[in-house]
Amino acid sequence: MQAGLPSEGSLAGEVRAGSVCRADVPTCRLGDPLEDVRERAGAAGWDVTVVTTEGGVVLGLLRPGDLAGARGRAEDAMLEAPSTFRANVPIVELAGHMVEHDFELAPITRPEGTLIGLLRKDDAVAAALKVHQAEHDPDDDA
Repeated sequence: MQAGLPSEGSLAGEVRAGSVCRADVPTCRLGDPLEDVRERAGAAGWDVTVVTTEGGVVLGLLRPGDLAGARGRAEDAMLEAPSTFRANVPIVELAGHMVEHDFELAPITRPEGTLIGLLRKDDAVAAALKVHQAEHDPDDDA
C-alpha cells in the first residue's frame, strides 16, 4: 500500500492518500528556467510544480507564490525537501494533519521517495468528509 499499489484484506476499502492525490501534477528539474516551468504548469492547468530528479524522487515544491513572476531556475525558488506522505496514509488522518499544520499541498511518494501524485488540502478535506458521512450514515448512497 505504501507504494500506491492495489491491496486486499480488511483495510483495502479504506480511502487513502494514494487514491485521492492527483498524478497529473507537472514536474520539473532543478535547473529548469522558472519561465518555462510556469508556462508548462499553466498549460497543464496547474499553479504548482513538483521538482524531482530524473528518476522522479521529490526534491522540492514550487507553489503559486514561488512561480508567480519569479526568475531564475527551479532550485532558486522551490521549497526544499517538502514533507511527503505515503500512499497508504488514511485520507481522514492526512486531511486532519494538513488542516492542523496548514499544508495546502502534500506530495505523495513511494517508500524510495518517487512521486505518485500531489494531494491538495481541499481534495483531502472533501474526501475525508465523504468518508465521515459514509461512516455515520452507511445507508446513504450519496
